[in-house]
Amino acid sequence: MYVVKSPLSDADLKTVADALQGALVDLVDLALVAKQVHWNVVGPRFRSVHLQLDEVVDSARTHSDTVAERASALGVSPDGRAATVAAGSGVSSASAGWVKDSDAVAALAEALGAVITRMRERIASTAEPDPVSQDIFIGITADLEKHHWMFQAENA
Repeated sequence: MYVVKSPLSDADLKTVADALQGALVDLVDLALVAKQVHWNVVGPRFRSVHLQLDEVVDSARTHSDTVAERASALGVSPDGRAATVAAGSGVSSASAGWVKDSDAVAALAEALGAVITRMRERIASTAEPDPVSQDIFIGITADLEKHHWMFQAENA
C-alpha cells in the first residue's frame, strides 16, 4: 500500500530508503544501549557519566524521529520494531550488570564511533539521489561527533 508518493525515482528512493532505515535502526539501538549503560553505571564519576548518557539518549531519540518522519514523507514506512533493530544495528550490545564508569565511557565512545561511521556512509550515498536526506544525515553526524568527542575526552 502506497499512501505517499515520493518525487524520487524508484532507484533513488531505494538508495535513500535503505539509508534512512539503517539510520533509524542505529539510532534506536544507540538510545537503548546508552539507556542500559545509564541505568547500570557505577564509580566515582557516576553522576557526570549518568547525566552525559541521558544526553546521548535524548539526541538519539530526537534524531530517530526525524529520520522516521523523513522516510514517511518519502512514502517509505519506517520500521523501528525490536526485531528489526536487533537484526540490523551496527551498535555493539551493552553488557549485562553493573558497568564501571570508565568502561561505560569507553562503550559509548565505541558505539558512537560505529554509528558515525555508518552515518558518514549514508551521507555519501544520499548526496546525489536526495540532498534533503543527506542534510539530515549531516546534522545528525555533527551532533553525534560532538558526543563522541566528549566521551573520548572523558577517558583521555
